[in-house]
Amino acid sequence: MSDSGAARRIEELRSLLRDYDYRYHVLDESPVSDVEYDALLHELVDWERSHPELITPDSPTQRVGGAVLEGFVKAVHRTPMLSLGNAFSDEDLRDFDARARQAAGRDAGYVCELKIDGLATSLLYEEGVFVRGATRGDGVTGEDITHNLRTVRALPLRLHTAVSIEVRGESYLPKVAFERLNRQREARGEPLFANPRNAAAGSLRQLDTALVAERRLAFFAYALATPEGLAASQSEALTLMASLGVPVNPHWKRVSSLEEVLAYVRWAEAARADLPYEIDGVVIKVDSFSAQRELGVTAKSPRFAIAYKFAAEQAESRILRIDLSVGRTGVVTPTAVIEPVLLAGTTVSRATLHNEDVIREKDVRVGDLVLVQKAGDIIPEIVRVLTEDRDGSEQPYRMPTACPACQSALVREDGEAALRCVNPSCPAKRVESLIHFASRSAMNIEGLGDMIVESLHEAGLVKDPADFYTLAKEQILRLERMGDKSANNLLQAITASRRQPLERLLFGLGIRLVGEKAAQTLARRFRTMERLMAADTDELLDIPDIGPKVAESVIAYFAQPDNRLLVERLRSVGLRFDTDLPEETERPGGPFAGKTVVLTGTLTALTRQQAQKLVEDQGGKVSGSVSLKTDYLVAGTAAGSKLAKAEDLLRVSPDASLRILDEQAFLRMLDASGITGRE
Repeated sequence: MSDSGAARRIEELRSLLRDYDYRYHVLDESPVSDVEYDALLHELVDWERSHPELITPDSPTQRVGGAVLEGFVKAVHRTPMLSLGNAFSDEDLRDFDARARQAAGRDAGYVCELKIDGLATSLLYEEGVFVRGATRGDGVTGEDITHNLRTVRALPLRLHTAVSIEVRGESYLPKVAFERLNRQREARGEPLFANPRNAAAGSLRQLDTALVAERRLAFFAYALATPEGLAASQSEALTLMASLGVPVNPHWKRVSSLEEVLAYVRWAEAARADLPYEIDGVVIKVDSFSAQRELGVTAKSPRFAIAYKFAAEQAESRILRIDLSVGRTGVVTPTAVIEPVLLAGTTVSRATLHNEDVIREKDVRVGDLVLVQKAGDIIPEIVRVLTEDRDGSEQPYRMPTACPACQSALVREDGEAALRCVNPSCPAKRVESLIHFASRSAMNIEGLGDMIVESLHEAGLVKDPADFYTLAKEQILRLERMGDKSANNLLQAITASRRQPLERLLFGLGIRLVGEKAAQTLARRFRTMERLMAADTDELLDIPDIGPKVAESVIAYFAQPDNRLLVERLRSVGLRFDTDLPEETERPGGPFAGKTVVLTGTLTALTRQQAQKLVEDQGGKVSGSVSLKTDYLVAGTAAGSKLAKAEDLLRVSPDASLRILDEQAFLRMLDASGITGRE
């Protein structure tokens, strides 16, 4: 066939496949069988292989992935991706409605949309062709994830019309894909994703595009960045995007009154469990763009839109028993085993009890009927005991005095709510330390999940982290359900982890009080492991972000002969003992810039790690203890002794700079800086 004939056939195949993708992933139709689709795609691959000069970025063949990226570059948004204010009650929505009507001077109507629980994403099209995709980031600058977004089959690589636009929306993982992904991870002994949003965010930040393609992400658009000349209202913008082939959630609705808004919210709450994707609320926007411009924005969020957040779903269950687990630092955590109950779309059979103080304060007893909810729709926790339903058979629970793993005496240190096993040879601590060392935030040994680590330890193959690097393939193959390919992949991942820099190794060692940020700070200052090990207390305290307790912990760790021996063993197996971090990093501004923040209790909207990162991204410091140097104490539920200490300090020193924030006040401060948003 001539070159012109090949070009015609290639374009014919592309047009067919684009139409089939659109009808299947956007319209939920099945125009052809999988066999027919695959045959057409393979034919296109063959044609493009023989005519590589005809391959274009918008070809359906470019969705399969295969490239391994070196990293992500920054992407500056043409207009900021603003965050939204939150509403948690009907009264909050009434206040929003009153403000919107007063500021706009007229009734502009509203558009209600489901708030998809995913990752806010920006898509840039030039002359109808997808050219760039980016994460929201801080609202001004995100990360370029174009290669990964090309693998999302619901996302059109070419629009139906050759128009240049920037589309904003939510990348998400459907419930079916999320369950499939977690089944695969469980079979490989890898940690499970807590929820679809985390899985979607983690997927889009993978460097292997083939892996992203396997995850089967989806996308819904919810806004045009610059609608001028294209649409006069939000409802017109949604209709336009759908007509261009961009997937738009079909459940949006234009309403003309607050009562209709409230009715839509009730419908969304009722439909939530039956939807094929997770939602965590409803977004309400003034429809008219001219009215939106009149309303404007505040330093926190636009005045023309608000996100109604669903309350955490709750259910009743009964406590069957209380189990204990021992973490890598020796903290003993109680967990209530409860009668299985369906909660927020999943079956829950365990709920955290946090610590001894929580058990005492809530008067939790074995046999109690309790109210359970998912904090932030992620972590099941006991809200309260239904004491009115007690029949006298319930048994009070007392925390043990000995470690459940090694029977050593448990210790409760001053100022702490946790009981701790201080035996360095405790087997439970050893396993948790090994799991921590291999974790994504530490040495990032892909495939070395909890179950595999436990199996290696039980088999006597791994006693400390250095043993990972002396494993032989024959030893790994002895493990249950471990095949030849899996063993090779694991050995490759272990070898690759030798290149991890000093800061990751320091975090992986599990030095008490040395988290990711402190590890980076230490690596940035001392540059090598040798210099850090030789440092004295004064040198450590000379670092602004290192306090007395952290300095004491570092000195104590390297003073232990066993720890120094482990470090030497890690050196001998070829791990890096230096860093590529710059000696100084620019610290951004924000309400927490230069401030010391203490996080305590359970946050419902963020994990502890997410909250810490948000503070640190603004140039703040997160400390583990309350003192007169503390600027903010963020108190979640079950705050315990740190909150009590802060209140005592304020009674003694009422002029102290310390402020106590509940979670909502903390989130409002973050919103004010524009670093939290719909994702």
